[in-house]
Amino acid sequence: MPRPTRDPRLLWISAVSVRVSVSGSGSARHCQEIIEAVKPTWCGLDFDQWGLDHGTWSVLAHMYPQADVPVVQLSINALKPLQYHLELGRSLASLRERGVMVIASGNVVHNLRRLQWNRPDAAFDWAVRFERCGGSAVWEAPGDVLRLVEHTEYDMAVPTPDHFIPLLYVAGIASKDSVPLKPLIRGYSMGSISMTCYGVARARTAPRGTLLQSVPSAVARSLDVLP
Repeated sequence: MPRPTRDPRLLWISAVSVRVSVSGSGSARHCQEIIEAVKPTWCGLDFDQWGLDHGTWSVLAHMYPQADVPVVQLSINALKPLQYHLELGRSLASLRERGVMVIASGNVVHNLRRLQWNRPDAAFDWAVRFERCGGSAVWEAPGDVLRLVEHTEYDMAVPTPDHFIPLLYVAGIASKDSVPLKPLIRGYSMGSISMTCYGVARARTAPRGTLLQSVPSAVARSLDVLP
């Protein structure tokens, strides 16, 4: 979409690619870079149907309040198996070599049916166990993250895959670049939602200048993109 609008009607996304540049609008050129990166997987362009999902603008509004970077939103293909998303994440890793920051917005644990509204910072024991296992998986061997599907708490933590799938993109990028996943934020909400956030360290061949100018300093330090 050349100039996407905020559209809170959408429920989720798989990944958001942010080209650090001077404009806050979408960019057909940046979209074309993604299409080329994921070949032979087909990826189509949406020019006028969908706006930015709440999982996109709610995050970027804090990181880039001036909306001065182009944003390309990549939506989940719910018809594909989990392995497909992991492999697609590996394909997106090459974009980081050209100064693209990839953000995957979701939750490792996301079970709305089990929410406890009166306990904003609480976590069920099963949520903690699964989230910690997920953290170990992406830290030690991100390419094997799909082993989490065999975890005894998986069905409770991931009743639907839409919020879990973004983790596969981050894990795919980390495994492709052979760089570690670092926990940036740890926490839980209302018992059955994990708010933990992971970052992938700078790709070894990634250009430094563009990121240095535009990535918020706190995020940059966490991801080791500052000198």
